[in-house]
Amino acid sequence: MATAVPGPSPAAKLPARVGGANSSFRDKSKPMEVRLSNMTAAKAIGDAVRTSLGPKGMDKMIQTSGGEVIVTNDGATILSHLAVLHPAAKMLVDLSHAQDIEAGDGTTSVVVLCGSFLNAAEKLLEKGIHPTIIAESFLRASQKAVEYLTEISTPVDMKDRNSLLRAAATSLNSKIVSQYSSILSPIAVSAVTRLITPTSSNVDLRDIRIVKKVGGTIEDTELVEGVVLNQNAITSQSGPTRMEKAKIGLIQFQLSSPKPDMDNQIVVNDYRQMDRILKEERQYILNLCKKIKKAGCNVLLIQKSILRDAVTDMSLHFLAKLKIMVVKDVERDEVEWLAKSLGCKPVADVEQFTEDKLGTADLVEENEHAGAKVIKITGIKGGGKTVSVLCMGANNVVLEESERSLHDALCVVRCLVKKRALIAGGGAPEIHVSRQLAQYAQTLKGMEAYCFTAYAEALEVIPTTLAENAGLNPIAIVTELRNRHALGEVNAGINVRKGLISNILEEDVVQPLLVSTSAIELSTETAALLLKVDDFHLTR
Repeated sequence: MATAVPGPSPAAKLPARVGGANSSFRDKSKPMEVRLSNMTAAKAIGDAVRTSLGPKGMDKMIQTSGGEVIVTNDGATILSHLAVLHPAAKMLVDLSHAQDIEAGDGTTSVVVLCGSFLNAAEKLLEKGIHPTIIAESFLRASQKAVEYLTEISTPVDMKDRNSLLRAAATSLNSKIVSQYSSILSPIAVSAVTRLITPTSSNVDLRDIRIVKKVGGTIEDTELVEGVVLNQNAITSQSGPTRMEKAKIGLIQFQLSSPKPDMDNQIVVNDYRQMDRILKEERQYILNLCKKIKKAGCNVLLIQKSILRDAVTDMSLHFLAKLKIMVVKDVERDEVEWLAKSLGCKPVADVEQFTEDKLGTADLVEENEHAGAKVIKITGIKGGGKTVSVLCMGANNVVLEESERSLHDALCVVRCLVKKRALIAGGGAPEIHVSRQLAQYAQTLKGMEAYCFTAYAEALEVIPTTLAENAGLNPIAIVTELRNRHALGEVNAGINVRKGLISNILEEDVVQPLLVSTSAIELSTETAALLLKVDDFHLTR
């Protein structure tokens, strides 16, 4: 006879179960490991670009999987080519990309700052301060930092060309092409100032087209009033290469015999039929060319075609006879820009090709510029506000870097349009903010005071790195810099060329306020985000 064995009472069961559930909660080692792993990966990325900060920074040579060699010291470019595997490190690559979009300059500083904040956070975590407290304090400190930066900034007027030139030249000084900053900075300033109105709060850099041509040196780079085309005029049928009082048509249909959708073969065994086919083709193409001429067009831009030839020898022959200048292989993504610049409309069918779709210009001409042929369209009437820059260089490596540097200089001038204020460079704003935050931390209580002090110290990474990269003694320089700021010299910064501390504004080292504020805000946000992560899972 089976007897019922009394089971343990529910009350007896409870403690063990609660203990089991809480044991993983009490186990602080895993979240800490995840945090440290994230921080180590992010700091490694910061250290990778740290040596390329500032005017004396080193350049990185990158070989892509396709065998192309890139030499650059632009933070965003270096990071976008790194094969990064760790998810936390990818966040730093995205961070530099975000800074590139927001400000365009300061892409190296933003990553170096983020690495420094994480380093400070790691020390606070070791003291046992909760990560959420650190993250929130850091975010509050960054708001304070932005306030202090705004206080020391000087407002700038967009008509004051000298200030804009100083800011653009400072951006170019840290690049490989720094010796050409006197040529590139006026180009950048002129390009942006052409596009703005007194009320505009932003500039669309897509309206500035940089055409790269190998040939000559960087000194041959120029700003063109009008449009520069990368393509060459077609001269195989001795067509014209210069056209005054041009009427420009932009077509998206092909000037070649029509082709059926399916592949097929026609066998013709009668020479009369053969003759008829050729006659038909000739008549078809001639009709197309006549319709184009009838609209009054004398310069024809033809979009690149994949399915069949955009032009044939016969159509080129007819167009040359009709004295129409032809430029083929216009890329698809150029069409919109060209339509905006020239005031013409892209036409997809010959029946719609009428005079109102054409753009007008005083002169379209193919020039040879330092060994490279380009087409310049000048004196455009009724076009939109766009600018072209012809960028020259001895080889592809120099040319690519020159374009990136010019893009950064354009972005700096755009920053001044967005937020019309300038601050000193050379580590001066970072030391100023660091001092102010350290003083403010003394008025706070509890853990927050600790976090603010750590944040203030972390900001000193920028002047320290500037000094290190210039081969100076970082400790002596930064101590001297702090001392000068304590004596009230707000604009004292590191003069890298002379290797001492001087008033940076007198040296014309200035940067837009937006570059510094956005760098501090974005890097703090990323550091706070990484601090709040306490677990990592892979999903299939």
